[in-house]
Amino acid sequence: MLSSRHIPATTIALLTLAVSTPAAATPTALSGQEVDAAATVLFLGDSLAAGYGIDPQLAFPARVQDRIDARDWNWRVVNAGVSGETSAGGLRRIDWLLRRPIDVLVLELGGNDGLRGIPPADTRANLQSIIDRTRARYPDVEIVIAGMQIPPNLGGEYTAAFRQLYPELAAANDAKLIPFLLEGVGGVPDLNLPDGIHPTSEGHAIVADNVWAVLEELLRPR
Repeated sequence: MLSSRHIPATTIALLTLAVSTPAAATPTALSGQEVDAAATVLFLGDSLAAGYGIDPQLAFPARVQDRIDARDWNWRVVNAGVSGETSAGGLRRIDWLLRRPIDVLVLELGGNDGLRGIPPADTRANLQSIIDRTRARYPDVEIVIAGMQIPPNLGGEYTAAFRQLYPELAAANDAKLIPFLLEGVGGVPDLNLPDGIHPTSEGHAIVADNVWAVLEELLRPR
């Protein structure tokens, strides 16, 4: 889930340990579950969306809600981030999550797949299935795909294939793309927790900027 730039060997070792965290069966945090007239943005993600290691109210999905509220727009953010989640885990959860109507799906998954060396084709297939199931249930849903990158320890061919699956998936599905979710944060020690993996609250503020740059136009009242 980090850029390949400036990543020391100790950080790569920590990344290997981090993916052993098991995913919960259901989301650790779902905000905005009450029934109301607001349109819904669903963040389906892993520990990044969940705000691992910080107050969840400082994680980037909550910061997106803050921006929405500051503009008095009628949107509700639902955070379905689970630490340790993979694309396969997201696929297992999506039908449960779709019981509530959603209008925008922000798909932030795959980083843990890459760290585990799962074939990029498998990750892409899982993400495609999530998109297909979501659109089958809600045909007018907007899809936003959060691009990820991984360290180069699995080799240049794997790293490139993993990085490329996100823009290819976005193009194939007429989806919006956040080119790299952790742009400006990945590999920057001061913006990450001591594990070198998860952003600090300051890092999440930058991640929120990256997300908002793509999401704002989708949410803006017409």
